[in-house]
Amino acid sequence: MFELDGVMLLKHSSIKIKKEKTIYIDPFQIDIPAHDADLILCTHSHYDHFSVKDIEAVANEKTVILATTDCEEAIKEIGFIEENIQLVKPYEKYIFENIEIETIPAYNRFKEFHPKNKQWVGYLLKIENNTYYIAGDTDRTKENSKVECDVAFLPVGGTYTMNYVEAAALANKLKPKYVIPTHYGSIVGDKECGIQFKELIDSTETQCEIYI
Repeated sequence: MFELDGVMLLKHSSIKIKKEKTIYIDPFQIDIPAHDADLILCTHSHYDHFSVKDIEAVANEKTVILATTDCEEAIKEIGFIEENIQLVKPYEKYIFENIEIETIPAYNRFKEFHPKNKQWVGYLLKIENNTYYIAGDTDRTKENSKVECDVAFLPVGGTYTMNYVEAAALANKLKPKYVIPTHYGSIVGDKECGIQFKELIDSTETQCEIYI
């Protein structure tokens, strides 16, 4: 049985999944330090996805962090010990406790903000027999068009990523049970982007949840 309980979009692209373990993806603008993260995943080193002060706000001495190689120096400066750091690149698989993690390439096809050669990522997580795709900062690509998931977090703000039209086309191809628009409403893309995105989703296949 699938439940969306415990899945939260905090702000922008900052996501929290609280099941048996507490997972943060790209923590950003954390209002109240919780220090409750079992696992932190960072998609790339841009400030709104890898924020030192927000990582510090959710991390504790046992937290494990997965991040791209360009984040390595900053992670060590935060104070993570070597055994709690996993550097990632696309097309890899990892296991944390009972959570299966796969990295999906995240990049722009015709823009310069997120070059493919940076090897930045999105994450596909399998937790309690359900799969969650966090796309990261990306356009629609041949790689993410093949993802199979129950929940998809897709950027919709445009400029640096897909816009809401392109993201809706991807969602309608993937047909997850739930789709949640991200990466709009503050840094880029107004709040209407989420509403416009939802209007384009095939509701017979996918339920769109808006948190911004």
